[in-house]
Amino acid sequence: QVQIVESGGGVVQAGGSLRLSCAISGRTTGNYAMGWFRQAPGKEREFVAATDWRGLNTNYADSVKDRFTLSRDNGQATVYLQMNNLALEDTAVYYCAVPLRPYGQASPNIREYAYWGQGAQVTVSS
Repeated sequence: QVQIVESGGGVVQAGGSLRLSCAISGRTTGNYAMGWFRQAPGKEREFVAATDWRGLNTNYADSVKDRFTLSRDNGQATVYLQMNNLALEDTAVYYCAVPLRPYGQASPNIREYAYWGQGAQVTVSS
């Protein structure tokens, strides 16, 4: 059973920073790509960032490029999403996800992700 736990959400003023963490257990996490998605009220869940299974390549949505940074720890059981210069439109529930198959690329395709965390609320205030 794959378990995914996000942490680090909260309330921050526009222009501020937050770091989200995603801890994964239950499988050989080092062999899997990992992704971050977000869902704002009344909107569909959208891609934010992803890393391939080796942690060598990352992919970002245009809306967060140059502001957000995704990284993995050496053991590759945890990924982090450093979010800088946050804007009001970044307010959403952020989800960490793992694809069904190992050795994946940093895919933005939500259909490739089979396991999801419970989500972390990020609220950006003016």
